[in-house]
Amino acid sequence: MDDKTNATQELTASEKATLNKMFVLSHSVFLGFNMTTMEANGFTVTMSPAIEEIYADDSEGKREAYRRHQSFFNTHAVAFNFIAGLVYALERDLKAGKVTPGVIDAAKASLMGPTAGMFDSLFFNCLRVIGAGVAMGLCAQGNALGVLAFILIYGVSQSVLKFILLRLGYTLGISAIDAVFESGLMQVAAKAASILGLIMVGAMTATTVNVPLAWTLGSGDTAVVIGDLLDGIYPGILSIAIVMVCMWLTKKGVRPLQIILGIIAIALLGAFLGVF
Repeated sequence: MDDKTNATQELTASEKATLNKMFVLSHSVFLGFNMTTMEANGFTVTMSPAIEEIYADDSEGKREAYRRHQSFFNTHAVAFNFIAGLVYALERDLKAGKVTPGVIDAAKASLMGPTAGMFDSLFFNCLRVIGAGVAMGLCAQGNALGVLAFILIYGVSQSVLKFILLRLGYTLGISAIDAVFESGLMQVAAKAASILGLIMVGAMTATTVNVPLAWTLGSGDTAVVIGDLLDGIYPGILSIAIVMVCMWLTKKGVRPLQIILGIIAIALLGAFLGVF
């Protein structure tokens, strides 16, 4: 591939139009998702404007391109766009005879795993948690903007980044991607995002999970409230315990709805018995 690429060139009107169409179609990433080829159908649909443009006068090349992108593919929905942009550039080079079809397959296979790990950490473990924390705080105050805040932080941010990364993938080329991975930047960014996500989980636990344990031992001046005693040993220990138990149950395969119903049942029973 000519890695002078398009990075130093202005995008043509045709390229911009194709990239815009790909951006819109990329939101159908899970179109026809299945357990055999995962996101292959969505990737093929996203690539269709590029294929139609590049192979407009080559019906056999067009047929091969559509068939090529029906192979297994799976990554995060945002990283998806970066790879799609890169493959658009590679398809151009394939048409010009600069690369072989194997290069395209290898690029997709080698990038989908590492990028999935990075963007899963960034969005699932970080931005989703931050968005939920902000939204829950606003909604707890009766502010309907909490819903909008979550959509903006977690949803709109993905769409904006998809737009940017699609163009970056097209203009940067393979050599720039190799440099990023070899520098270790991807691993550092993924770890940082995971740590930030864990910090936000801890902060949300402390501020939104409340266990008003009113169970009292003794009576009169010698009475001891168990909840206060535990908080004196480790503030918020009951909140942390509840979250950890919920996580353990989730890993054991218990459905979230079952956990929620269980918590409601325990809370009602505890309130009836005077424990909460």
